[in-house]
Amino acid sequence: MAGAAVDGPWYWAFISYSHKDAAFGRRLHRRLETYALPRRLIGRATTQGTVPPRLSPIFRDREELPAAHDLSVEVQAALKASRSLVVVCSPDAAASPWVAREIELFRALHPDLPILAAIRIGEPDESFPAALTRSVPGGVRIEPLAADFQRGGDGNHLGLLKLVAGVAGVRLDELVQRDAQRHRQRVTAITAASVVGMLIMGTLTALAVRARHEAEHQRSAAEGLVEFMLTDLRDRLRGVGRLDVMTAVNKRALHYYSDEDLNVLPADSLERRARILLAMGEDDAARGDHTAALAEFREGERTTAALLNQAPDDPERLFDHAQSEYWIGYEAYTQERIPTAKRYWLTYRHLAERIIAIAPEKTRYRRELGFAEDDLCSLAMKPPLDLKGALRHCGAALAAAEEAARRPDADSRNEETRRALVDEVMNCLANMADVYRDAHDTTRARHDRLAEKSLLDKEIAADPKNMDLQDTLLAIQIAFARLDRDEGHMDTARTDFTTALQSAERLHQVDPHNTRWIQQRDYIADQLKNLHI
Repeated sequence: MAGAAVDGPWYWAFISYSHKDAAFGRRLHRRLETYALPRRLIGRATTQGTVPPRLSPIFRDREELPAAHDLSVEVQAALKASRSLVVVCSPDAAASPWVAREIELFRALHPDLPILAAIRIGEPDESFPAALTRSVPGGVRIEPLAADFQRGGDGNHLGLLKLVAGVAGVRLDELVQRDAQRHRQRVTAITAASVVGMLIMGTLTALAVRARHEAEHQRSAAEGLVEFMLTDLRDRLRGVGRLDVMTAVNKRALHYYSDEDLNVLPADSLERRARILLAMGEDDAARGDHTAALAEFREGERTTAALLNQAPDDPERLFDHAQSEYWIGYEAYTQERIPTAKRYWLTYRHLAERIIAIAPEKTRYRRELGFAEDDLCSLAMKPPLDLKGALRHCGAALAAAEEAARRPDADSRNEETRRALVDEVMNCLANMADVYRDAHDTTRARHDRLAEKSLLDKEIAADPKNMDLQDTLLAIQIAFARLDRDEGHMDTARTDFTTALQSAERLHQVDPHNTRWIQQRDYIADQLKNLHI
């Protein structure tokens, strides 16, 4: 596995976040895994291991269980197998018992490995989970290395570099600075190429206006140059830290496209235009220039809409336009403009539904619908809390998971994928049950838990020695005991907790050092003690 030491952890990092910070967590996971480290650092031995070309793999916790005692075996194993912990910090994370449990378990497993904070919103005092800070003798409070992604803080770009440096075990200045003597010729050549490129593009554009009969040829040449400038050239400019030149390239390309009549452009030009504009938007969003990013995402939307207008039933055109809607919504979400984010993300979901209607056999599209519903669920949990909306979107995510499990793609019909899809359905059922329980609807919570157990029973029958399945069974037994207690059925609750305690004891005998099972056993014993008071 890339980047893993022979005897060490095999995840470079574990990202912990609250459900309300899920969109930020997904974005951070993607940016960390795709960040290309400087060539001169690759292969260096650090306290974190040998520096790889990219920090992959990184584990992102996708579970959604509100009880602090219900860390799954998968999450526990991933924490144990991680070289560092990245905590997405916000007031929601500070209040999340789930995030606190992951921090506590990682620190217990790896007292000497780094814990890094990624501040999404708020000041440290209100955004840091209590478990994230610790005190040394004398009562002095020690806080972890923090990357502040907010405006006025480090911003998106520097915040990312801080996390990359902490995860890889290199100095921050080795990422943000380059040896001027070693790279002077390269910087000069690339800068000159970008200037020449802009001049050529301007010349070609002028020729296209004056010579109508050569317009198509010149447009093709100009767009090819633009694509080079914003793909290969962009990567090189990033590599030498010339964000100033990259900004000029972006502005020039956007100006070239701004006055185009999209109704007359051929499809390949429109596809290239959309791809370039979304890439430009990502670059500017990463630099913290949200005004420029939004302009580019909107222009990208204009392009993908024109493409879709040419082929309204093409699932890939629908998919491309859905990405434009997502990015505009995401930009609004990061700026806390919740009504705007909701409007675009509702359109994103609608497009996903249309794709599924056209190509219902594709698991990829069904999962896209699940992502859209998950985004809307995140919005519903924002103040003011919309519990009904959360239930509705949670239910839609469950429906998408169930449909994907029933009809996976032909090339995905293997036992591992089947189990993963079943696990996804069971997780959705558990999430729904927990939301219903928070809404004091124990009848529906019990219904979803019974459906989850029905699926689990089939899996256990096929693989009775699987400890992951037995762990899930223990979680269900605890959930039923809580529901009985909530409904006032104390005798039944005592019986259920006793059954759960017996299961916990059996698991403890299998692995006496499993911290989670020890804590679950102690938790159940405490609940039984309280019920006997």
